[in-house]
Amino acid sequence: MLALLYDIHGNLPALEAVLEDAGKRGADRWLLGGDMAAFGAWPAEVVARLRELEGAQWIRGNTERWLGDASELPEDAPTLPALHAARAALGPAVVTELVGLPERLTLLEGHFCHASPLNDMQSFGREPGEGEERLIDGVQAQRIVFGHTHLQFTRPGPAGVELVNPGSVGMPLDGDHRAAYALIDEESGVLPRRVAYDHETAASALAERFGTAPWTELFAGRLRRAAL
Repeated sequence: MLALLYDIHGNLPALEAVLEDAGKRGADRWLLGGDMAAFGAWPAEVVARLRELEGAQWIRGNTERWLGDASELPEDAPTLPALHAARAALGPAVVTELVGLPERLTLLEGHFCHASPLNDMQSFGREPGEGEERLIDGVQAQRIVFGHTHLQFTRPGPAGVELVNPGSVGMPLDGDHRAAYALIDEESGVLPRRVAYDHETAASALAERFGTAPWTELFAGRLRRAAL
């Protein structure tokens, strides 16, 4: 059984809760869908824990790309100091490894990317929208799995493609504080999961580990609201 872990964002308590839940349900393979370390209180600890998952497949998200080059972001973006903190915590060797991850890959269960096959920023919504054919970017797989928006859903896409967003392990933005992920079972298909964890501890730990700053307050607020 394949577990889909997207958008962990350095949230170790949420990751541990998801790994425990997935293990109880028979997960023995892991797809790590990008945005794993930055913006949370435990960037290095999360990467170290993910390394323990035997045979895990890793792909890069936009935050991994930004760890190497964030020049597209405005100079006053609060994400810049957050990325600097993550770089310092991870160290140069790990940053280089994360930046060099593949953008997407195809397995028997489908095509896996961070936001869409087109790029790591433009993604699919919960409801069908114009131009979705362009986002598919010629991919022929009948299932496309992506994250980025932190909203868990599964729905039909263009030309009968199944669109799957497992949601965010570490920073859900749908009003539900529970960590979100999904399983793919050969017989049952996609199985969305939600797992309770202590989100207040994850929010408070940002200031405890990195100090009070606009960026720690920003992301702590998102954890507390489960919303932007």
